[in-house]
Amino acid sequence: MPRILVIEDDIVTAQEISIELGRHGLEVHWADNGREGLSQALLGSYHAITLDRMLPGIDGLSIVATLRSRAVHTPVLVISALSDVDERVRGLRAGGDDYLTKPFASDEMAARVEALLRRRHPVPDTDAILRLADLELDLLARTARRGQHPLCLLPTEFKLLEFMLRNANHTLTRMMIFEEVWGYHFDPGTNLIDVHIGRLRRKLDLPGRPPLIHTVRGTGYVLGEPE
Repeated sequence: MPRILVIEDDIVTAQEISIELGRHGLEVHWADNGREGLSQALLGSYHAITLDRMLPGIDGLSIVATLRSRAVHTPVLVISALSDVDERVRGLRAGGDDYLTKPFASDEMAARVEALLRRRHPVPDTDAILRLADLELDLLARTARRGQHPLCLLPTEFKLLEFMLRNANHTLTRMMIFEEVWGYHFDPGTNLIDVHIGRLRRKLDLPGRPPLIHTVRGTGYVLGEPE
């Protein structure tokens, strides 16, 4: 069972995080201040860490920087009430792997932690063909097909579909898609994702075939097998 360290001084927020991660089958350990959190992160064997940006004792970014300086590469999700772009950039440059602003939706937080866990064990490069139901993506030949029907995908559509296939049956938030496909660590406030998802749907949803891309209202999208 993956072990998650939650470093958060607010007990209500800590309980919210712990309960939600527990529902996803994760073992959660909690530290309520920066010094204890850093000590546990250095001594414990954790698969991922969530930490508040502002903590008593040692602030969150100092914890991340210390971990990285000591070659501790545990994925870190920084959670902060500071939402401007400069703060996000500071969090990522300090060594954080992801950044989530408060207030946050519990399911998005859990989705981001699960994404960090998957990054630690990525699909090997030898897996050149990704499949879901009758959908097939060949990473070497750069081709896609649904059943016997070839799909003509633009480069960004191919990258988007690859990301969704590697995370099939998992909800992907808009921010996760922006970060992975376009390299943005902030929402540019456009309908970029909606446009590309719409185009991809039209190409995947062939006549007589069940849809594979599903909208998770208020959260994002999931590529999943038809029920």
